[in-house]
Amino acid sequence: MGALEGIRVLDLSRFQSGPVCGMMLGDMGAEVIRVEELDGAPDRHWGLTGPDGETLSYKVAGRSRKAMTLKFNSEEGKEIFRELVKKADVVLHNFTPGAPFTEELKYDVLKKLNEKIIVAAISGFGQNGPDRELVCFDHVAQARSGSLLLTGFPGDPPLKATITSNDMMTGLFAAIGILTALYERQRTGVGQFIDASLFDTSFFCSQLMGALILYDVYGEVRIQVGNLGFHAYIGIFETMDKEWVLISGATNNIWRRLARSIGREDMVSDPRFAKNDMVRFENAKLIDVAIGEWAGQKTAEDIIKTLQAVRVPCSIVNTIDRLKKDPQVEAREMIQYVEDPGVGTIPLPNFPFKMSRTPGAITSRAPLVGEHDEEIYCGLLGYSESKLEELRNKGIIKKPEK
Repeated sequence: MGALEGIRVLDLSRFQSGPVCGMMLGDMGAEVIRVEELDGAPDRHWGLTGPDGETLSYKVAGRSRKAMTLKFNSEEGKEIFRELVKKADVVLHNFTPGAPFTEELKYDVLKKLNEKIIVAAISGFGQNGPDRELVCFDHVAQARSGSLLLTGFPGDPPLKATITSNDMMTGLFAAIGILTALYERQRTGVGQFIDASLFDTSFFCSQLMGALILYDVYGEVRIQVGNLGFHAYIGIFETMDKEWVLISGATNNIWRRLARSIGREDMVSDPRFAKNDMVRFENAKLIDVAIGEWAGQKTAEDIIKTLQAVRVPCSIVNTIDRLKKDPQVEAREMIQYVEDPGVGTIPLPNFPFKMSRTPGAITSRAPLVGEHDEEIYCGLLGYSESKLEELRNKGIIKKPEK
């Protein structure tokens, strides 16, 4: 039994941030109902599709939920949605403020239908401010927050991160907000509104590095540190057998162990490298040369064994084919295979943290468009078969494919 068993979520979100939030809640046992257009939401087909024409990333973030169709922009569709809200605990969406249907999703509107309802709205720039109605994706938030300029090498153009961490982190922050609101509701019996944005997330994460404080205290605008750490020494080196390894000298103690491991006892006490501060950062190119010469004469396996033996953080730069066979991935059960009707057997990343009594789990594959229409309309809402057929004929919900 999942920790969120008995919690019902109406998920109107698309693409990644909202679906990640819904996925996490579903993996933890909530009944997550994806409400989408009759021909499916756009994130099913927006790129990198499988042989069935559906986006591969949807098959990951779309899991652990049911799917129903509903024509939002019809009066009857709006009335059906209101019925659903009365039977739900959470409404999750990531429509931009001012977009069609957002008036129907406002907390002040929905709490009149259900005072216990929790509404979580994910957007690019939040629900207030001059830019609240601007369209935003992860990479836009990277640019606006300044984090995009921290990536890449000095002198190169600004470089975006390929992994859309802002989308995923915003989804996780929204999930934390929902869990907090559910806990608070146990005491008060009243829901609340959660406002999460990609820009706020990107700003928060980049400033956790201390960039604003660095500027205020020292007047330095630090940009493009390459493979260095923002605070401490990190490097990536090519080995004798043409592999790449990452080596981290993140603290003073680790740095001393690292210097001795490469046979450079002199660098332990050298004032240019002795302390993990601005001086070591400024002399990082000299460290690169020393470690680079050492690494270039050894195999990746030798380097990893040598450094791990003295507890210096390091790793081979893994490839996806090797990662699939990684013994740590296997030990942590981080891949779960599921059957998908359009693709076959596919590997999904498993629930990302472990719980002793109520572990999270993938409860189902990503559903097809309207796969659970009959279950939701006839079961949850109590409609008759004839009413269901009437809604199909009127174009309020999807007609079954022949």
